[in-house]
Order: sequence, then C-alpha cells, then structure tokens
Amino acid sequence: MEQKMFNVGKIVNTHGIRGEVKVLRITDFDERFEPGEPLYWVSGEGKPEKLIIASHRQHKGFDLISFEGLPSINEVEHLKGGILQIREEQLTELEEDEYYFHEIIGCDVVLDNGAKIGRVKEILTPGANDVWVIDREGKSDVLIPYIDDVVVSVDIGKQRIIIDPIEGLLD
Repeated sequence: MEQKMFNVGKIVNTHGIRGEVKVLRITDFDERFEPGEPLYWVSGEGKPEKLIIASHRQHKGFDLISFEGLPSINEVEHLKGGILQIREEQLTELEEDEYYFHEIIGCDVVLDNGAKIGRVKEILTPGANDVWVIDREGKSDVLIPYIDDVVVSVDIGKQRIIIDPIEGLLD
C-alpha cells in the first residue's frame, strides 16, 4: 500500500552558498525541522527523495534548512519549487480540539441552524490564531478566525464545522 504523505513546507529558493534552502512553512510543528529529522522532497512525478535535516534556523519569516550530504548551493539548486513532506507515521498525537490542516481543509462550514456557508479551502497562520478561508459559492471568500467564540464544533468524521459568526463576519 502506498505510504500517505503530508506537506510541511515548500522550498521557495536557495539561501547563500552553503546549501541552505528557504522554506515556506505549512506546519505548526517546530519539531518537523529539528536537525536529524527526515523529510521527503517531492517535485511533480517521481519518488520522494529522503533528506535528513542538518541545520535549521528562522530568518525573515522563513525557515532556512540545510540537509546532510548537500553542503553547497550546487547540490540544493534542483530542490527549488519542491514540496517537503513527512510520512503518516511521523504525525504526532494532538491535544483535544487540535487538528491537522489536512483534516480541516475540505470540511463544510454551516451555521447552527444547518445553513451552509461554504467549504474550508485554505488555512492562514497570521499570528495569535489560525484563520480559515471559506470558499462560498457565488460569493467572495470569507475569513473565519479559529476561536472558541466563533467555532462551535468540529466533526472531522462528518467533515462538518458549525460556526456562530460574530456580527458582521459574513457580510
């Protein structure tokens, strides 16, 4: 059976000449980028290439990562544009009321009376709390903050999220 993989970052560029790549993070888990941890690089078709993290630091809102055995810019140039993934067994247990992005994206968003708002198409992580981008049919997208005051319940099994929007949120 094919191994399930989950995206944790996208390599947007190289950085300097010592083999660092600039990564746009798609995960809340800092431990994904710890030195010694394996990541799998994927680009288009083809088998994921296993890479072991040699170093990690943050710089201007990006994660800068280097990999074992790739000490210079020449060895990492081909990684640009690729996606970094982890295997399913690398997923960690979550606390109650915590969810992986892939569990939330695609869920229907409804009001407590059952009226459908739309579907979660993206998650933004601007700071204090995540913001869910809801795709509404025939209307512009709406941004829903993932806070207790707004999100009433999340049912991953039924792919359904019930919200109680604060005044003006859906206008």
